[in-house]
Amino acid sequence: MAWLVTGGAGYIGSHVAIALMEDGHDVVVLDDVSSGRRDFVPAGAVLEVGSLMDPAFLADVFARHELAGVIHLAGFKYAGVSVEWPLHTYSQNVTGTGNLLAAMEAASVTALVFSSSAAVYGNTAAEFVTETTPTSPESPYGESKLIGEWLIADQARATGLRHTSLRYFNVVGSGSPDIRDTSPHNLFPLVFQALKEGLTPKVFGTTYPTPDGSCVRDYVHVSDVAAAHVAAARKLQDGVELEPVYNLGSGSGVSVRQIMTEMAAVTGIPFTPQICAARPGDPARIVASGELARRDIDWEPRHSLRDMISSAWSAAGTEATSTP
Repeated sequence: MAWLVTGGAGYIGSHVAIALMEDGHDVVVLDDVSSGRRDFVPAGAVLEVGSLMDPAFLADVFARHELAGVIHLAGFKYAGVSVEWPLHTYSQNVTGTGNLLAAMEAASVTALVFSSSAAVYGNTAAEFVTETTPTSPESPYGESKLIGEWLIADQARATGLRHTSLRYFNVVGSGSPDIRDTSPHNLFPLVFQALKEGLTPKVFGTTYPTPDGSCVRDYVHVSDVAAAHVAAARKLQDGVELEPVYNLGSGSGVSVRQIMTEMAAVTGIPFTPQICAARPGDPARIVASGELARRDIDWEPRHSLRDMISSAWSAAGTEATSTP
């Protein structure tokens, strides 16, 4: 039996697909390749090109494959843009999830790992974000992810669906030189692009109440995030009851200034970042506790900041030669 990975042609999804295959699972990738890439799909995985917005397509996929469960990563993931496109965000992330749940129920597929987000917490003042930290999303994207969690929990109560949701913080790095973060909004790609163009990367705000004055965030290597999905999928497949949500965080933060210093060291391009005004709404510090995931799914972040940056920089170097 195979695991279906929705969004498996994307940056995180393709790493999940690879990790599943390395763990001995067959994999079916479902992706509309609107932002994902065919060349990110690992060899040996079956690629089904289509949309969660198409119930007939979903029914056909579920009818043609014998599935042990679903890892659901597909969706519209740009928090800032979601403020401008709320209807599109809700359609893709809420209606799409509902369509997927309906297809799973019709095909009697009863295990689901959901890709959620730290955006459900909003700009929390908690020193360490735990799964019980109050949720207060501040964008349609964060709201849609929280609603997705609610929808899944409601379906579980109604049908016995076995599930868990993984709330990511800042996912970076690469587990393969051929797969990279292609988002135009994330810190690492923005810094790399600036360096390649001979521009100076920017730091927004240096007067926060942190050790060096810049924002502190929690960064986790994408391969560690992928490993968490596989561990959760294996537990569900074995009938283990999991908590409804888990944070995937390192428990220790890294400042933007620290990242810039390490970026210069790894890339060999010396620079002094441009200091810009703080952006409204940016919290000084967001660091997550991953203790619950360590306890229940034996998950541990294993990559250092140097690993994250060097692997991402290596993958970014393939951009000029790879094709969609």
